Amino acid sequence: MLSDVLAALERSQELETIVLVSGEPTLQELALGGRTSLIPDLIERGQSPAALTGMARALELGSDRALLVPGDCPLVDAAEIDALLDSHRTDDVDVVIVPDRHRTGTNALLLDTNSDFEPHFGPDSLNLHVEEAERRGLRCSVESVPSLELDVDTRDDLSELIAALERDPDRAPHTQTVLRQIERTQPQPAHA
Repeated sequence: MLSDVLAALERSQELETIVLVSGEPTLQELALGGRTSLIPDLIERGQSPAALTGMARALELGSDRALLVPGDCPLVDAAEIDALLDSHRTDDVDVVIVPDRHRTGTNALLLDTNSDFEPHFGPDSLNLHVEEAERRGLRCSVESVPSLELDVDTRDDLSELIAALERDPDRAPHTQTVLRQIERTQPQPAHA
């Protein structure tokens, strides 16, 4: 899934650089070339601290905004990322929260790298992010991005992803390859 997310982000015309924060050493090869760089997350304290690490690196690199995207949204579309970034290039919104399909979680955050906003990824993160923005006095917008609505946290999410890939077999090729490999290794039911 992460390979598909990174490939989509690499295709974005609006993103200048991509910062991948992970403790997984095998990801170094994914970060080679293109605009992606890897920051080793040696402590692995979770998605929210990793997001802060990525935002700090984006600020060091001179970026005034950061788009935080998790690695479990393999249907993400570069054109939709570009449209989101372009629509908020000069507006008065401080934080854009992109909800998951259940409208309880958060599958992306767009915010100022100088912001004191603290990400709160995990259960009920949509409400936590709205509350965080309100607590900090930041102008907040909740906006759906269709290709970011589906993340894979549960068996039901995986079933939904498989159904989406069956409807559109050209999407998420890396994820599809792995799913086919898993399918081939599963025991087949006996026929009477």
